[in-house]
Amino acid sequence: MRYKLAIFDLDGTVLNTIGGLTHAVNAALAMNGLPGKTRDEVQAMIGNGTRKLIERALFEVPDGILLIEKVYADYNKFYVENCSYDTYPYEGIEDMLKTLNDAGIKCAVVTNKPDIPAKKLIQENFGSLIAETHGNVPEVPVKPDPTFVYETMKDLGVKPSEAVYIGDSDVDIRTGKNAGIDYISVDWGFRTREFLLANGAERIFSKPCELGEYLTGQQA
Repeated sequence: MRYKLAIFDLDGTVLNTIGGLTHAVNAALAMNGLPGKTRDEVQAMIGNGTRKLIERALFEVPDGILLIEKVYADYNKFYVENCSYDTYPYEGIEDMLKTLNDAGIKCAVVTNKPDIPAKKLIQENFGSLIAETHGNVPEVPVKPDPTFVYETMKDLGVKPSEAVYIGDSDVDIRTGKNAGIDYISVDWGFRTREFLLANGAERIFSKPCELGEYLTGQQA
């Protein structure tokens, strides 16, 4: 096998969360008398953590900077309680994770999604197929900071040369680079193949089964 550890992003990589994220953003905006956003608008705002998502949602709102803390708090409370709404694994992800586990490759998730809903969603959808999940917590910088990638490798007893980071965004590419490990992009999520290539992607997969074959060494 090519690797001993595959670390995945969450949103747009293993789970399609855009429906639930849009639902939560619009709920928080509505609580504050503000108009909602489309799925495409929210999708373009995702990638740098929840606070940045809310900042982007309020960018064109007059005095939006004054509302950030309130909308951010409303969003977090609503999302923790409703994070499973319209959220599901991409087709083929569960089978790919089973293939990796059967091959002896440990699987983990490092995401900028807040830690509580991240752990809840991974447990609900994948159970023991994912050995460890790290979501954002206040005292640790969000990706592309590699802190949780390092911690995951240490916890699971894997060297950097034995690990790979997999995600659907430019943030994920930079996360792999910053951690000093291999990185792979996928284009079934929130960013296009063209966007990924323009932002430094070197290897891109369009199907989970093909990614699984590569990670296990079945594909060159």
